[in-house]
Amino acid sequence: MKDQADIHALMQDIGKRAKTAAGKLAFASSSAKQEALEAAADAVWARRGEIMAANAKDLDFGREKGLSAAMMDRLMLDEGRIGGIVEGLRAVAAFPDPVGQVMAEWDRPSGLHIKRVRTPLGVIGVIYESRPNVTADAGALTLKAGNAVILRGGSESFHSSQAIHGCLVEGLRAAGLPEDAIQLVPTRDRAAVTELLHMVEYVDVIVPRGGKGLVGLVQREARVPVFAHLEGIVHVYIDKAADPEKTRRVVINAKTRRTGICGAAECLLVHRDAVALGQSVLDDLMAAGVTVHAGPGLKGTVAATDEDWGREYLDMDIAAKVVDDIDGAIAHINRYSSHHTEAILTEDDEAAQRFFERIDSAILMRNASTQFADGGEFGMGAEIGIATGKLHARGPVGAEQLTSFKYIVEGDGTVRP
Repeated sequence: MKDQADIHALMQDIGKRAKTAAGKLAFASSSAKQEALEAAADAVWARRGEIMAANAKDLDFGREKGLSAAMMDRLMLDEGRIGGIVEGLRAVAAFPDPVGQVMAEWDRPSGLHIKRVRTPLGVIGVIYESRPNVTADAGALTLKAGNAVILRGGSESFHSSQAIHGCLVEGLRAAGLPEDAIQLVPTRDRAAVTELLHMVEYVDVIVPRGGKGLVGLVQREARVPVFAHLEGIVHVYIDKAADPEKTRRVVINAKTRRTGICGAAECLLVHRDAVALGQSVLDDLMAAGVTVHAGPGLKGTVAATDEDWGREYLDMDIAAKVVDDIDGAIAHINRYSSHHTEAILTEDDEAAQRFFERIDSAILMRNASTQFADGGEFGMGAEIGIATGKLHARGPVGAEQLTSFKYIVEGDGTVRP
């Protein structure tokens, strides 16, 4: 364990090097960034045995720490998931470079020609828990957007993140880009997080990706601007006009495909005229091993309590409640939601429109599994997280969301009268 002075010096050095790298990345060519990401993808696949060996150490650490089955699933890497990391790196590599994109342009009567163009944010600090693939996603997206990044992974994924980070650095080296463009904090000491949150002279924005505790800590302590990625208290509403087969298929997938991700369904709301369908779906969930916390009018594994509304289980649990109508569902969601993702199951266009207009979450879905709440599934290549705030970035944070903009103004000896 390093003492506080050592941690401060370490983080200051990382910050200085990131700032220098960001200055060079701001005008790096699209081809160089693409080459770096493709080389990193090649390195990840070539070194998959090394990555899985590192991951085995993290899994041992997680078991000793008593992580839940869902959290262990988030932590685990096998060849298939490493293949997914490789695909994600290649997808981001092939994605259009947002830097320099013209967002709008217009002429003024004064003779000025004005353009608003995308520009990198600078240095991004990413603080995340458990999922080692975030190391690759965050490194790739920030690089694509011309930013330097300081990655601080969770203590559980320490070895896996180091192995993946080594592949990203290999890619930077192959493309002739500064290796300090993607840095990984080399300590589990939590003092490093506090330092990162206070580094206003070096860091332009912080992106936290993790549970409510982590995000709350970041929001309380950060002096650097934050893209909030709050917990995923995800609701699915079964309307009276829901199609039974679509409903069964979507709800089972939304809850059970992967319970430990932020897009997993955590609360099922059922229109009082669709209770028979809702109960049938709950029976299917219980048969699949899900613990159903059921409100009045529904049969579940246990009776729901007030604490079950607005709860993120990240496990094989779901809360269920009967509502009088769609407005009852909307009122419940607006009270308990974390503004992440909500879904309606209905064949009624007017009901869907009412749901979309009156709920203010980052992602709203109709007749689709909430497990699609993911930047990769949105065609962004990958994501750093789902931003649940309302300023700058909202929803999946991909390469475009990791840019700001500037105005380019051209004249011809033009003066203001």
